[in-house]
Amino acid sequence: MTQDFSIVQLMLHASWVVQAVVALLLLVSVISWAAIFRKVFTLKRVAAHNEDFDKEFWSGANLNDLYSAAAQSARHGGPLERIFASGMREFHKLRERRITDSGTLLDGARRAMRASFQREMDALETNLSFLGTVGSVAPYVGLFGTVWGIMHAFTGLAALAQVTLATVAPGIAEALVATAIGLFAAIPAVVAYNRFTTDIDRVANRMETFMEEFSNILQRNLGTAVPANAGATASGH
Repeated sequence: MTQDFSIVQLMLHASWVVQAVVALLLLVSVISWAAIFRKVFTLKRVAAHNEDFDKEFWSGANLNDLYSAAAQSARHGGPLERIFASGMREFHKLRERRITDSGTLLDGARRAMRASFQREMDALETNLSFLGTVGSVAPYVGLFGTVWGIMHAFTGLAALAQVTLATVAPGIAEALVATAIGLFAAIPAVVAYNRFTTDIDRVANRMETFMEEFSNILQRNLGTAVPANAGATASGH
């Protein structure tokens, strides 16, 4: 009589420790896949928003008009738009305090953009550490389940007078399922972690480049405009 070696049947006859390990790994795998899909959609949306704002910014529109639009759609815009709005907001606040020193104005705008940049990076990196943890830990959790299952199988075989492959195989197969599930959870997490890290680095580089370019635009306008209306005419890009 042949035995049923399907994964479901093997898990039903496995020890409770192996069952708990497999259940934990399956739960972690579901959560990591949800995080992967959410991150894919987030990065696509960020890239689209950044591309739209970058085109609008370099189209020659007035900076004050861009700032008004960015301030109204701050929650629904992209990182570039929010960084730009932060820099312009701080620039205008310093102008309202009648600060005319160009170095102070530029430094304030840069600090505001840097703080906004860090907030955007924190948001983009959400769940990234979780995927890295799953990718590095899941195989060892599965290995623990395998080792425990093999120990349990050999303990049961100790009471048998005659041990054959038919008696050894089910216990070993039950134990190895834990390692397979661990790899099933870890491999997609590792691949996604590496891909997302590269994509986020690319977005970060683009945001840093934009901050430098925008700072240069402010500096040029401060150098050529009358201090009293420098903020209102900063459109020479």
